[in-house]
Amino acid sequence: MKINRAKKKFTNPLYLESGRILEPYELVYETYGELNEDKSNVIVVCHALTGSHHAAGLYEGDRKPGWWDGVIGDGKCIDTRKYFVICVNVIGSCFGSTGPLSKIYPTDKEYRLKFPVITISDMVKAQINLFDSLGIHKAEAVIGGSMGGMQALCFAIEHPRFAKKHIMLASTYATQPWAIAFNKVAREAIIKDPAFENGNYDPKKIKERGFEGLAIGRMSGHISYLSPDSMAKKFGRFYDERDGLYDLFGKFQVEKYLDYNSKNFVQWFDPLSYLYITKAINIFDATRNYNSLEDSLNRIKSKIYLIAFRSDLLFLPSEMKHIEETMIKIEKTEQVEYYEVDSDYGHDAFLVEIPKFEEIIMRALKE
Repeated sequence: MKINRAKKKFTNPLYLESGRILEPYELVYETYGELNEDKSNVIVVCHALTGSHHAAGLYEGDRKPGWWDGVIGDGKCIDTRKYFVICVNVIGSCFGSTGPLSKIYPTDKEYRLKFPVITISDMVKAQINLFDSLGIHKAEAVIGGSMGGMQALCFAIEHPRFAKKHIMLASTYATQPWAIAFNKVAREAIIKDPAFENGNYDPKKIKERGFEGLAIGRMSGHISYLSPDSMAKKFGRFYDERDGLYDLFGKFQVEKYLDYNSKNFVQWFDPLSYLYITKAINIFDATRNYNSLEDSLNRIKSKIYLIAFRSDLLFLPSEMKHIEETMIKIEKTEQVEYYEVDSDYGHDAFLVEIPKFEEIIMRALKE
């Protein structure tokens, strides 16, 4: 599989939903496979909250491959022998695209808390600008899970002629109070940590010393990505053998797992990016700029595939089902397919239990 990583700088302003602009701005992206002559074999893959442009493959020195390596590659579900796959790091992220720690042109001062609030629509608009600059004006499909699914839905509604198919996994048409509440805990933990320093922390120091606020926030988020069943199977009620059961600070194995996962997270993700991206997720509502969900979905020209997971507690299957029911209500029955995958893993099943849904994606791409 041919992998290419690149960065594109835009000097034209990006007009944001908030009324503010980003000028200039940069986007980092990766491509996999070869673009055919008429540029008709493009598949856009959109990443989730803590994902990045590195969706597949291994670079020298990498300990693990891209976040959807089980899906993208030669002979895999999204076959890079046939398709040219592109994954863009969203604006606001901390993996090279313009975000809170970027410099405010023409100064050497970083945006920090002066970075504008962004939305999922802004992320998608920036990607459309990138594709235009690359001469890519159409795609076979746009695919994404979680926040990536929100982007896929935005592509379908706001840029209806760009792709033939849009595939959403473990996502929603509007972020509900339950998910916003989990994000609230994470956001408060970050903001209230003295190490945050009102957004003026030293990124190098927090990697050396840790950042408890971001670590606690990650714990909150990570719990929402799993399910009671998956936690019970993975950890049970096992206690750390080195700790006494009646030691006040002794830990169950699930507690040790959360400690490890959250402290490791601080080493590779930025607190400000976490704040800005969770804000974009909270704002997301496909009805916000329209009269109703019927009105927004009526703009869709493509076919949309909805893949929900039975045990997803973050974005409930009923939220995806509601999209299907609304499409049927507005007489777009032939343009929608809904699948509920029998999984007890939780929200992160779209990253982990690939054999349970890969056939759906392959079938969708063949149609």
